[in-house]
Amino acid sequence: MAKGKKTVYFCQNCGHEETKWLGQCPACREWNTFVEEKITTAKTAAVKSQKEAQVLALSEVRTDDQVRLMTGLDELDRVLGGGIVPGSLVLVGGDPGIGKSTLLLQVCQRLSGDKQVLYVSGEESLAQIKLRANRMGTFSDNLKLLCETNLDTIRNIIENRRPDLVIIDSIQTMYNEEVSSAPGSVSQVRESTNVFMQLAKGLGVTIFIVGHVTKEGTVAGPRVLEHMVDTVLYFEGDRHASYRILRGVKNRFGSTNEIGVFEMRQNGLVEVENPSEYMLSGRPEHASGSVVACSLEGTRPLLIEIQALVCQTNFGMPRRTATGTDYNRVNLLMAVLEKRIGLHMSNCDAYVNIAGGIRMNEPAIDLGIVMALVSSYKNRPIDEKLLVFGEVGLSGEVRAVNMPEQRVAEARKLGFETCIIPEVSMHMVKDITGIKVIGVKNVSDAMNLI
Repeated sequence: MAKGKKTVYFCQNCGHEETKWLGQCPACREWNTFVEEKITTAKTAAVKSQKEAQVLALSEVRTDDQVRLMTGLDELDRVLGGGIVPGSLVLVGGDPGIGKSTLLLQVCQRLSGDKQVLYVSGEESLAQIKLRANRMGTFSDNLKLLCETNLDTIRNIIENRRPDLVIIDSIQTMYNEEVSSAPGSVSQVRESTNVFMQLAKGLGVTIFIVGHVTKEGTVAGPRVLEHMVDTVLYFEGDRHASYRILRGVKNRFGSTNEIGVFEMRQNGLVEVENPSEYMLSGRPEHASGSVVACSLEGTRPLLIEIQALVCQTNFGMPRRTATGTDYNRVNLLMAVLEKRIGLHMSNCDAYVNIAGGIRMNEPAIDLGIVMALVSSYKNRPIDEKLLVFGEVGLSGEVRAVNMPEQRVAEARKLGFETCIIPEVSMHMVKDITGIKVIGVKNVSDAMNLI
């Protein structure tokens, strides 16, 4: 066997490999993403395999009905698609201090009662983990802790102990001796994830991997890391605020539209069973530019407060700001109001905000943004018991959205008395009683109602 070292360049964004440094990656077209790494190569003689690979027809493949493992956190189970699939590899990403380690330690607390759980930490000491665990309550002795970064040592312990669940915190600290680059590099992250993937599939062990994120909000390392795992979860929210949102970006065993809402407290993360009521808490009374809209995340309707402030500009070019929604979408809706309705907003500053810090891009909140802008422009408050939703087109028409009956039912449950929806969706909500539902064809009809 002949060994040698060579220098290669990896793209930190997509993992593309080149023999020399390039300013732009030819694969993902990103600039200044190549980093230099030295890898060890080995030339070995080709060995004829003694065992021929097994080829089966699709009808010959047997699937055993595997029972999902419930974590005890309903919000997490919803995002995972109904619980943990045995033998799956799950990647959890998020900003520093957002609560990734806290969430996974709470999963260990609930599962360690009747399951064997191994928590591998490469960043914190055993004493630091113990201090966090003391705030959460009591833990079973089935939870084992390991502070190690050597990948070979971790692999041997997992193969010998065969735990039901393994937590790796974090993947950027794992070190494979066969790779000569430093921990956290593209090569180390990719090779370490590959080892954990083989352990999960070969032994049937469920493995959760914590991943650091870059300043753009993506998991640090090549994007190939997200392709190797079964599920990718992102923890979102301002770490200075109390609530957190767990969102599924990729899920081979369920939907990627579901979200879980948590609230950070002294004893850990607490599930928010009714996020709509939580988002609307502290809403101002008799204030113009405030309206409640409904957005759908997976199968869960969320009621959110949209605030708008429109005032005369003091400069030659008006300023537009959007927080929590798409900036370009706000400009588009303001152009619709000026062209189709005749509201002269070209000389006005406009500030649009979704209260609570949550971010929504669903087209169903278009009508809510329009109503908030009109309310602030005319300085007329909207009824506090009014809910609106619908997509607004460039002609000023209000188009249909999916699942209007669930949105109206959520509004009725929270005490709203009137709901403005697209007229084409009226036939889908005719059986709902206890709330007044009004259908509108265009933005002008909605304006006349307020």
